[in-house]
Amino acid sequence: MSETRITDQQVRLYMNKRKHNTQEVAAAKVGMSSRTARRIERATRLPSQKAERDWRTRTDPFADVWEGEVVPLLRSAPRLIPVTILRKLQEDHPGRFPNSMRRTLERHISQWRALEGPGKEIFFPQEYLPGIRGLSDFTHMEKLCVTLGGVPFDHLLYHFVLAFSRWEYACVVDGGESFEALAAGLQNALWQAGGCPREHRSDSLSAAFRNLQEQEDFTPRYAALLEHYGMEGTRNNRGLGHENGSVESSHRYLKDAVDQALELRGHRDFADRASYDEFLRGVVMRRNRRNAAAFRVEREHLQDLPELRTTDFVEEEARVTRCSTFTVRNILYSAPSRLIGHLLKVRLYIDRLDCYLSGTLVHSTPRGSLAPGRSRGHAIDYRHFIDSLKRKPQAFKGLAFRDNLFPREAYRRTWEQLDTKLSQRSACKTMVGLLELAGNHGVEAQLAERLEALLELGELPDLKTLFDEFAPRLRECPVVVVEMPSAEVYDALLDEQVPV
Repeated sequence: MSETRITDQQVRLYMNKRKHNTQEVAAAKVGMSSRTARRIERATRLPSQKAERDWRTRTDPFADVWEGEVVPLLRSAPRLIPVTILRKLQEDHPGRFPNSMRRTLERHISQWRALEGPGKEIFFPQEYLPGIRGLSDFTHMEKLCVTLGGVPFDHLLYHFVLAFSRWEYACVVDGGESFEALAAGLQNALWQAGGCPREHRSDSLSAAFRNLQEQEDFTPRYAALLEHYGMEGTRNNRGLGHENGSVESSHRYLKDAVDQALELRGHRDFADRASYDEFLRGVVMRRNRRNAAAFRVEREHLQDLPELRTTDFVEEEARVTRCSTFTVRNILYSAPSRLIGHLLKVRLYIDRLDCYLSGTLVHSTPRGSLAPGRSRGHAIDYRHFIDSLKRKPQAFKGLAFRDNLFPREAYRRTWEQLDTKLSQRSACKTMVGLLELAGNHGVEAQLAERLEALLELGELPDLKTLFDEFAPRLRECPVVVVEMPSAEVYDALLDEQVPV
């Protein structure tokens, strides 16, 4: 058959069929032509025993440019790909090397590199023993297009893997690759696993390494974390992520598993961060069930945990301004107005900020994050400003962080309509009233749905109607009737004889 090589197995099968069939029938049964069958019967050797052909069936189109032009390019720039070289030849020799010669050039270059090209990097497969190595890394998740309340949620995952059993732990990080994210994630993983490996490996995280010329250049905080858990810290060579392959390869499989779970779920929107955390925890648990037997073996070889966790936060100071805000790491946070003027000790955790005044916890808020390409961020809670805005509602229009006060997209779109169709006084008063209704009466989500419906109808919200619907007041006090007993009841009690 044309363009098909005959194998030794086909020849043997043909010879067996030929014992009981004609040449044409035997050839048809093994999938070859009668002409090939006749050639096989005349041959004295199997196809694999024949000498390789040492002549060309057609003239080499690159013969006169190979040694003078192509080989010097390959030696001076080993990373050049065949398509680039073909484009160079087409520019130097117009009309001589059509695109149809691309495969021919690729075969030539591949053979030259195998015979005379530079050596390639060798990857050494590793054998891991139980309880020896755990690996940490961060991976980006924005390509999965997860949203919280309809808002895109750009975040990272902290990912920990035990090299022997492939047991893993993952948690959401909506900030950067900070020390507190590493410390909290690593400690959560170790306490969930129930023990510590002898070695902790990562890439050149600035949260763990100073990245100087010295081999051992741990930051003091990371060195203290390793000492607390009795682990030795190692890292791969800079820029060679494949040396961290046990966790790097797991990134792809974990993200594929999350993506498939989202496909089964039918949508990628979550009501809040807690529901997304729970979803992610379920995906990781299902993956760990497949490695349960190996993990039980490794669990016996892990070191014991210390009695207590160590510090997984960073402490900074911030003063609350007269705007009832404070700034930590280029992110503007809001605070209750009673803290204006006070200097707070702020503990930055992976997911929150705890603010202390004279050793007392006075405020806690979710940790904010910087948007891509932005040097400053906002984490504003509109509830902190409601009472003051009620006294000065027109300050809302020109407020510097006004757009960050809207808890949901529906409120922002409603403000745009109010600002367009009403006077400044009426628009600001209505918007502040809506925020008061949402925050003080706990109907933020329900009110947002009603505002969406009004926007679709092209109607403006009526503040009084919405208050009557979502926060009705009792118009009448209940009538309480108290019946006073007569004094004769007490006289009867005095007349009773108490037995001795």
